[in-house]
Amino acid sequence: MKICGQNIRKIRRTKDFTQEYMAFEMGISQKAYSDIENSKVKINLEILTKISDILEIKPSDICSISHKCGNDEYQDKYQDLLEYMKQNNITVPEEFK
Repeated sequence: MKICGQNIRKIRRTKDFTQEYMAFEMGISQKAYSDIENSKVKINLEILTKISDILEIKPSDICSISHKCGNDEYQDKYQDLLEYMKQNNITVPEEFK
């Protein structure tokens, strides 16, 4: 999970976003956001999605399942849903691939 926080920090810095900006966009305090980057809180799918939306990247750019970031159950369900959509010829938007 530490890898995920480090990745968030690295990507945020490349975009010249401050922790204050990220916290404001997420509707949390700067301290709470800092705790995310410092891996003091467990990153769940909701947090991962909010951060990736703000940074305009895919959640997998921050944290892959191999890092065991957050709750693997959600990642498994996400992958199952993508597979179902592909098998049933349902278009998957590019940002969710």
